[in-house]
Amino acid sequence: MSEHGSSHCRAKCRGGSTILINALGSVPRSIEDPVSTNDSNVTGFLNMLVAARDAGVERFIYAASSSTYGDHPDLPKVEERIGRPLSPYAVSKYVGELYADVFARTYNLKTIGLRYFNVVGPRQDPHGAYAAVVPRWFDSLLRSQPCVINGDGETSRDFCYVNNVVQANLLAATVQDEQAINQVYNVAFGERTTLNALYVLIRDELVCASPDLSDLVYLEPVYGPFRPGDVRHSQADIGKAARSLGYAPTHSVERGITEMAGWYATHRDRKAAG
Repeated sequence: MSEHGSSHCRAKCRGGSTILINALGSVPRSIEDPVSTNDSNVTGFLNMLVAARDAGVERFIYAASSSTYGDHPDLPKVEERIGRPLSPYAVSKYVGELYADVFARTYNLKTIGLRYFNVVGPRQDPHGAYAAVVPRWFDSLLRSQPCVINGDGETSRDFCYVNNVVQANLLAATVQDEQAINQVYNVAFGERTTLNALYVLIRDELVCASPDLSDLVYLEPVYGPFRPGDVRHSQADIGKAARSLGYAPTHSVERGITEMAGWYATHRDRKAAG
């Protein structure tokens, strides 16, 4: 699951169960095709809310997005302060939050929204026009090809390793405090990393994991234009999730990239052996 990933409903169960739901992701895709984004993320989300209400689902947990913060300049991002959306994707994810709030107040459906910040982890698909930056860079470097950085590389993100996300999902599904229900929470590590720093980290960790790629230390990235709809900086305040859910992320971006480098290196070796 990722801010730039794509998935669908994770579970659809009757009374006493939990629904986990994501959406049609990617800011660039939403700019190219806003209708499909709306169909999936707004109409699809509403359909799931109605299905959950009608099935007597006890708790509805959904993937919100850090894109909801839009052009709000404050850092770190606090749940209660958002700006104007910068893309159709951001609009669609915010509408989902509004619908969840209405269903909580109108139909007594218990909801929790998790605003994921740039989720990374092994097994992310590097291929396709809308693949996330981290798996694309791993794939390029394993091929000894230069990575493309959009903009000047000083754009920053709060990269969140998948283990942290799993922890947040489980906490949201099991929290017993009623005050923690019908809320939206940031899910991140709580620190910023620039794209330039991320590139160096991925490159160096990959070299450590695969010494035969030592020449990569001389491979510099290629810089392209900024992407429309992208925010310049993003960093989460995770205090609310810590207080209400007990969220305590275990993986920094450095630890996460180290684990990913090991996985991608092993995966590469297995493919070569096959």
